[in-house]
Order: sequence, then structure tokens, then C-alpha cells
Amino acid sequence: MGFESRYEIVIGLEVHAHLKTSSKLFCACPAAFGATPNRQVCPVCLGLPGALPVLNRQAVAFAVRAALALRCRINLTSVFARKNYFYPDLPKGYQISQFDLPVAEQGYLDIDSGENDRRRIGITRIHLEDDAGKSVHLETEDASLLDYNRSGVPLIEIVSEPDLRSPVEAAAYMRLLRQVLRYLDICDGNMEEGSLRCDANLSLRPFGQEAFGTRTELKNLNSFKFVERALSYEARRHAALLDAGQAVQQETRLFDSHTGETHSMRGKEESHDYRYFPDPDLAPLTVSDEFVETQRRKQPEMPWDARLRVETDYELPSQDALLLTAERSSLQYLDRCIRAGAQPKRAANWIMADVLRDAKETGGDLADFPLSPEELANLLVRLETGNVSVPIAKAVYHDMLRTGQTVDAIIAANPNYQLMSDTDELVKHIETAMQTNPQAVDSYRAGNRKALGALIGPIMRATKGQADPVLVNRLLIERLEKDA
Repeated sequence: MGFESRYEIVIGLEVHAHLKTSSKLFCACPAAFGATPNRQVCPVCLGLPGALPVLNRQAVAFAVRAALALRCRINLTSVFARKNYFYPDLPKGYQISQFDLPVAEQGYLDIDSGENDRRRIGITRIHLEDDAGKSVHLETEDASLLDYNRSGVPLIEIVSEPDLRSPVEAAAYMRLLRQVLRYLDICDGNMEEGSLRCDANLSLRPFGQEAFGTRTELKNLNSFKFVERALSYEARRHAALLDAGQAVQQETRLFDSHTGETHSMRGKEESHDYRYFPDPDLAPLTVSDEFVETQRRKQPEMPWDARLRVETDYELPSQDALLLTAERSSLQYLDRCIRAGAQPKRAANWIMADVLRDAKETGGDLADFPLSPEELANLLVRLETGNVSVPIAKAVYHDMLRTGQTVDAIIAANPNYQLMSDTDELVKHIETAMQTNPQAVDSYRAGNRKALGALIGPIMRATKGQADPVLVNRLLIERLEKDA
């Protein structure tokens, strides 16, 4: 029997999300990822003497929008503090963060861990802070390089309550939180670029015990898989120590993705170790009720509301709704396609099977997909009304992607995309199909209407998909029932 039967796992996450502002939190330097090292810096983000910070208003707006989405209480007055520690990638010798009075507190996020268990995870606080620089450790030399482009980039830290009870739940929480931030369009969520990462705190306690066990912190986990693997390993490590009668040391650890193990980094700091005090260069941040309401009016439909609407209004299965609302761009594409006249289930099937696949292969977002949802709807309406067959529709779809032309232009220019409506020619193909598929003929005449598909298939293949499916269906039924 595993340790899970003896110990309860207690997990809390501190998620750091870069905000999609054009400039940094306290200066006008660009905040974009990927620039040449140390080119997006100035005296403010380098912490040079005499440089004074000026707060980025857009970053405050984004933090408020995150707080609204996570049902937090917004503090109309919050205070920036200096978090003092010394590390080469921190040029000021302190990080500007928030401590006693953050932007927002006491929210929650409802998650589904995939185990039919919907759980409410409390949000302790959301606070604004500037990021540190980046250390680049050289493999070929005993040295490290420093890139300060990231220094001063605005981020919010979202701190959960210790409400998560398994590594699976922790990963599910991270996935949903990323989805929310991307729906809000305030963070790109690119974990491989460090735009979204988390520190995880884990402890174990015997079932029935109220007091928490000694916790360890896992730093800078930047993928859902790593979150789950690192926490799983750490839970097993804690259990082995407790079972052997040994004490768990409170410390900060790093996860090695190659070995799947964690290793000690340093002793775990407490808040007093950072010697927080209000930043003397920054006045308390005050936001008005009107400012908060302005941000509330800009809030998009949230993923959980979108999923319910798609299931209810479009009558789609829950798994289809889950996939189609995974990104705000796919939801918008579906909505526009249906508003343009496409039948919901057909539109959903094409988007899931073709559009999302092709968008992924080109590495782009659906917002930049070359085929507009209105043009896809035009094609699907033709398919629904029998003006094109499925093979022709597929060919036209790929031609639209390749050429950028409209449905009407492509069909008009290509004779092979015109439906065959010559009755005499179609009757010949029907006769051939009936002669080569006598079992389907007998089955249909015995009352099995589904057998019709076994006859229509060969006809469509013989005509390369150009036979008018509505006309073929009518002529075939007439022929079958005439000689029955």
C-alpha cells in the first residue's frame, strides 16, 4: 500500500506571470522576449544611483483584471516594498514587490483535476513585482553570464492557499490558471520562455492531523509535466523520511528534469530574511472604484462560462466544448463560423479535425489563421445544402489555405469542383455499384436503410466526389425500390 494511504499531501503554488505590457514595470525599456542580451536596459532597471522608478499604469490594469477573474477582493490602496537579497542577476540588490498590502487578496479558482473531482482552490493574494535578470551558466567554462533584459519586466505573483492535495491537482490548477491569463490577454503563457513559471511548496501530514508538516519549496518549475513530476518525487521523498523516523528539512530545492529528482539548493528563507520595508521612491498605489469598473467592463467571457455556453447553446458534447474553448481564439473562431451560417456540429467537427491541426502545423494562432471563419462557413453551408460533396469540400478547403482565394472563386475556376448532375451518367454509376455490391442491395431491400451508405460510397469514389450527393441519393432509392 502506498504512502498516500498514510499521509495527506499539502501543496501550495506561487505562480509568476509576466504581463504583456510593451514596457517594463518602472521604466520605458521594452519588455519583449528574445532581444540581444543587455540591449533593453536603462539606469532604472539596472539600479544605477539616482534613477527613480515610475509605475506602469497598464501593468496595474492587468493585475486588476487578473484579480477580477479570480474573484479576489481588490485593495484600493496597496504598497510597494523592497525585498532585499543579493544575487548577481538582481542589479539593485533588492526586488520591488508588495508585502503587507498587495493589489488583491482572498480569491479562488475552481478546478477539475480530471478525476471527476471539482475542487475550489483559494487564492491568498496577487501582487505586482518586477522580475530579476537572467543568469546564463556556461557548460564549457566555469563561469556565468548575466542578461539584464528581463530585469524590471512586470509580473504578477499569484499565491494559492495550501488547498491542493495531489500533484495531479497542482498541474490542473496551473493549466486552468494559464488558460484564464491567456483569455484575459494579459500573459502569453509561454512557459518555455519563462513567461509563466511557479514555485511549489509541499508538505505531508498523517491523515487526521490538523497541523501542517515541514514544507520544502521547489523553485522555477516551467512546465505542467515538471510540476507534476517534481511534486510526485518530493512527496515520495518526504514519505520515506517520515517512515524512517527522520525529520524533513525546510529548504528550497531544484528539480532535475533529466533524473526526475530534486536536489537541495539552499535553506528556505522566511519573510523576515528579506527585510521588507516600503519603497521610499514609490508612493502607495491607489486605484479608484471607477478604474476597477473600467477593467471589469473589459473582461472577456471566462473559460468555464464559455464551455457551458457552447454545450448549451450549440448542443455540443462536453469533450468537444472543452477542446473548442481551450483557447479564446478557437472559441471566437467557432462563434464567428456559426454566426456566418454554419451548422454548429459540422463547424465544430471541421475546426477540431482540420483547422486546429493546420494552425498547429504552421505554428500560428487561430487569430492569424489564413482562412477566415466566415469563408469556412461559406464552404460548410455549400456542403450542408448539397452544393458540394465532402471530397470536393476538402479539396476546396486546402486550395483556400494554399491560395488565399475565396470559396466562390476557387469553385468557379475549377471544373473538377462542379457537381455532376447528368442523370444518365449517374444512373450508369448506380447500376455498377448495385451489381458489384449485391449484399448491400439485398440488405437495403430487407429493411436496413443504413446499407445505402455501402452503395453511395463506391459511386462517389467512381466520380471522384463530383456526383451530386442529393441527386445520387434520390436516384439510388428510386432504383432500389423500383425492382424490390
